[in-house]
Amino acid sequence: MSKGLPKRQDDYSLWYNELVKRADLAENSAVRGCMVIKPYGYSIWEKMQQVLDGMFKETGHTNAYFPLFIPKSYLSKEASHVEGFAKECAVVTHYRLKNDPNGKGVVVDPEAKLEEELIVRPTSETVIWNTYKNWIQSYRDLPILVNQWANVVRWEMRTRLFLRTAEFLWQEGHTAHATKVEAIQETEQMLQVYATFAQEYMALPVHKGIKSANERFAGAEETYCIEALMQDGKALQAGTSHFLGQNFAKAFDVKFAAKEGGLEYVWGTSWGVSTRLMGALIMAHSDDEGLVLPPKLAPIPVVIVPIFKNEDQLNQITACVQPWVAALKSKGIAVKFDTNDKFTPGYKFAEYELKGVPLRIAIGPRDVENKTVELARRDTKEKTSVPQEGLVERVLGLLEEIQNSIYQKALSYRESQTHSVDDYVTFQKVLDEKGGFILAHWDGTSETEEKIKEDTKATIRCIPLDIDRAPGVCMVTGKPSAGRVLFARAY
Repeated sequence: MSKGLPKRQDDYSLWYNELVKRADLAENSAVRGCMVIKPYGYSIWEKMQQVLDGMFKETGHTNAYFPLFIPKSYLSKEASHVEGFAKECAVVTHYRLKNDPNGKGVVVDPEAKLEEELIVRPTSETVIWNTYKNWIQSYRDLPILVNQWANVVRWEMRTRLFLRTAEFLWQEGHTAHATKVEAIQETEQMLQVYATFAQEYMALPVHKGIKSANERFAGAEETYCIEALMQDGKALQAGTSHFLGQNFAKAFDVKFAAKEGGLEYVWGTSWGVSTRLMGALIMAHSDDEGLVLPPKLAPIPVVIVPIFKNEDQLNQITACVQPWVAALKSKGIAVKFDTNDKFTPGYKFAEYELKGVPLRIAIGPRDVENKTVELARRDTKEKTSVPQEGLVERVLGLLEEIQNSIYQKALSYRESQTHSVDDYVTFQKVLDEKGGFILAHWDGTSETEEKIKEDTKATIRCIPLDIDRAPGVCMVTGKPSAGRVLFARAY
């Protein structure tokens, strides 16, 4: 259980890694840099998928699936794209194995070399735009609003469960439009979808903004993002939405017959979130006792733990509990009634605390007699004895309260860890002593941005869209600045 779990203040990284494993979310696999997502962890990801998938479909998108393998020549067609991903690509060179003539298992058959190497997809822009060339002839074929749920591979050298793995799960939207205005509207719309999901479901406050040119997605004209702050004062990019302009359309010669006549290149977008959101959920809310999950994403929002000594007592408790379970399930709330007699109630309490179950209900024979139950909130650890009458309505209200409470706690933390500074010395001091988000002026040049990154390991997380930006002077060069940008050290 949580006993012996490292403390966040002592070793945040160790605390995170241990919590992921002890809460049965994921574990390292036999393949270096990859992970096994365990059933409890995958249940959370499934809930994320279900919500996001519904949000995508509400905005007119449909799901499709594209190949895992991308011909190497495709990546060569968009110069900045290949430069951005070249160092992370896994490459397939052969298609067959054979028995080792020396009797040592199997070896690659040298006769089975591919004519063209295949890249295991790091992202799918190239293979999708090559496909769109066959789908698009006229303005009547536009827009195309497609999403896919898939896995991708980026050959990371330094990995951490959920946050950065060689293979991870994600969704990637890829849309094609007749005009620049439509494509930008799509990019901004999906940014808002991600921000709404983070705040309303993950209980995670985020800043919406635009990436600097240095931090922009390879092959995009503009990258929009949401940025969140973790409990160790580091930022985490929680989602990105890219305006691709006509870059991929030109690379793959995707044109359409315009309504006004003539051929024009298509305008594109792409956008995605990944299992990195699992890391954000853990690091933003959890404590030294284990996970703290917002009810809207918890696999088990409510658990009922009966306290009994014999079968008769369990039968009495079950008769009392069954109507509540049915009523909550009819309201869309998953409830677990844990009658397993292999473990003590105390063991179960600790297990569900570690796994972040938002609300625990304990009931014993005396509670049945007195028509009461004990409610225990995971977020505040508050325990109260309440009447059974009106319990279902009370539970529904508490779940909403817990969801809001978790969000407000994260928001208060972010506000307390957001600092405005005007000079470079103070910037470096605040970064070292306090961390968090720093709002500071920057002259807009890549050279100054690189200097700050080299000096401090802090990056521009975004040029914020949700913060008023008044002109000023750059903290490093003293040159004019269009407005403060958001800096932080980040994952």
